[in-house]
Amino acid sequence: VQLQATGGGLVQAGGSLRLSCAASGFTFDDYAIGWFRQAPGKEREGVSCISSPDGIIYYVDSVVKGRFTISSDNAKNTVYLQMNSLKPEDTAVYYCALYGRTRHCRGNLTDYWGQGTQVTVSS
Repeated sequence: VQLQATGGGLVQAGGSLRLSCAASGFTFDDYAIGWFRQAPGKEREGVSCISSPDGIIYYVDSVVKGRFTISSDNAKNTVYLQMNSLKPEDTAVYYCALYGRTRHCRGNLTDYWGQGTQVTVSS
């Protein structure tokens, strides 16, 4: 299993970024993939999740607040996180993770992680 998160960078507050999570080594349509983030000195927190088996999407409202959109392209085995209206508090390393055992979005019950991509939002 491999998960590669890309698309991070430096953006000004109010700007947008689209993160990509390219997946391989498993049947993409059978599993859920989630986005998480970890800011310096803080615990990792969930952001969003998309479940390919049933098409269900979850957002952590306290984090996303209507600004982020998760989507997937099953033909490309890729999950995206479109982030708009970015704020300095969104600065973190963003990770994608696979729900290998549960196959559906189940909180922190992830099994495989990508290497993360840094998102920095300047004020």
